[in-house]
Amino acid sequence: MIEVTIPKSTKEWNAYYDLRYRILREPLGKERGSEKNEGDEAGIHFALYENTQLIAVARLDRVDVSICQARFVAVESHLQGKGYGRSIMTALENQAVGLGYQKLILHARDYALPFYEKLGYTLVGPSYKLFDVLQHFEMFKVLTHRE
Repeated sequence: MIEVTIPKSTKEWNAYYDLRYRILREPLGKERGSEKNEGDEAGIHFALYENTQLIAVARLDRVDVSICQARFVAVESHLQGKGYGRSIMTALENQAVGLGYQKLILHARDYALPFYEKLGYTLVGPSYKLFDVLQHFEMFKVLTHRE
């Protein structure tokens, strides 16, 4: 059974941040703690579990009244390409629509561009280099409200 929820217990939060660190920061040689930032307080967090095992994480941030941003999207390395990223992004997008956002932006790593393009995101162009090492690209998707 697949379930997307918000981490609640200390154990769940620790696993959430551990996954973010292992997938998004450790490969870049960054120290623990670099997987967190000031936006964690205000962001809406998503954790995808399959049979109680944490598989994927993501965070939704408010940019302004009509625009939101997906950040810290990560799927366990050995499970990438199996649909979990799509599932957590669908949950994030549905939440964004429910909150009345009209546009979702994100800054994707170069190797993630095909994934987001398959989900209907449009490439804007290069945005920034994370830690002056890893090029990111701005992308967006116009959100359609579902009935």
